[in-house]
This record gives sequence, structure tokens and C-alpha cells, in this order.
Amino acid sequence: MLSLLYQEGPSTKGIFRRSGSAKTFKELKEKLDSGTEVDLARESIFVTASLFKDFLRNIPGSILSSQLCDKWVSVLDQGNNEEKIKSIQRLLEHLPRANVVLLRYIFGVLHGIEVRSEENQMNAFNLAVCIAPSLLWPPVSSTPDIESEFIKKISSLVQFLIENCCRIFGDEVTSLFGEI
Repeated sequence: MLSLLYQEGPSTKGIFRRSGSAKTFKELKEKLDSGTEVDLARESIFVTASLFKDFLRNIPGSILSSQLCDKWVSVLDQGNNEEKIKSIQRLLEHLPRANVVLLRYIFGVLHGIEVRSEENQMNAFNLAVCIAPSLLWPPVSSTPDIESEFIKKISSLVQFLIENCCRIFGDEVTSLFGEI
């Protein structure tokens, strides 16, 4: 999924914002869940993007770890960008290695899309709004107002991660999949 999103996302207007066919999404999700081989290259990239967000939402405790939720939310309250980046890197050390590897690929894809935002209309802010709720959620449910405020903070954090992914994850994050 990430490879397809890396290849097609930068040239796809509204990637992660638009949804694919709900029927196709449901059918593909059932096939993937049952272990059936699926050729996503034959499907709409919007369905693939929806499947990917669904995959992220189904990671127990979220990929950024709901247990670290308060620490993630407070990152942007820290001093300058350098301090924020160091804080993020320390938080990444508390995540399972598989989560960090997946995050590197995710932000490599998001960076590739953001670089071509003139073409796809998905700048770091727009991408963050679309993907942030799939990356982290609070460990307990809350009121709609608190949840809305939380989503704004996490979206700002994800925007910062996209804009600074090379400094956070290393310059090679932009070439994990090779050339677009």
C-alpha cells in the first residue's frame, strides 16, 4: 500500500482526502483480512489510501502509542524547533521498533506527497488533518469538545512531523522507496 501511495500519491489530487468506493473498500478489506492475495495496483488509489488509514486505525493502542498520548500532545509546547525535534526523537525511542520503521515509511510517503502539493493540493496541513486521527488517539474516550481539541493538537504535531521528517527520521526517509 505504501509503495503505491508513494508512487501515485504525489500526482493524485486530494489523496487521503477523497474516499474510494465504499463497496470496493469493504470487499478488499474482507479479502485482505482473510489473507486472500489482492492486487491493489488494479484498484483506485483512493481505495488504497482508505485501506491504509483503516489499517493504521486498527493498530492496538495506535502507532504512536496512546500510552504516550500526553507526551505527544505536549511536544509542540516545547521551545524552538530543535527542542521539539529532540523531544520527538526521545518519544520514538519508547515505541516498538516495528512502529518506528513503519512511521519512517509513512512520513517518507507523506513528505513525497507534500513536496508536490502544488499538483495534488495536499500540503503538510491538509495531509495532517486527513491522517492524524489514524496515527494517535487518547487511551480513553472523551467529550466531543475535548476530542476536537485533541485532533487539532495531533494534526499540528503531524504537520510538524511531515515538515521536519528529514531531521527527525534522517535524510534517507525521502528515498526509502527509490525514485518516484
